[in-house]
Amino acid sequence: MKIEKTTKIGDLLENAPEKAEILLDAGMHCLGCPASQGETLEEACDVHGIDVDELVEKLNS
Repeated sequence: MKIEKTTKIGDLLENAPEKAEILLDAGMHCLGCPASQGETLEEACDVHGIDVDELVEKLNS
C-alpha cells in the first residue's frame, strides 16, 4: 500500500495495521477515536503539529 498525505487513517490501519506503532510514536494517540478514522494523515498531522512529509516517508519505508 502506497501511503500519501491524503490517505485516511482508517484505511491505513485497516490495510497496514503494523503502521499503527509509527503513528503512535509520532504522537498520534487518538487512533481509536471514531473521528480519526475519517481524517487524512495531513489533517491529523496538522492538528498534532507533526510534519506530514516526514511521517509519510517513515510510513512508506
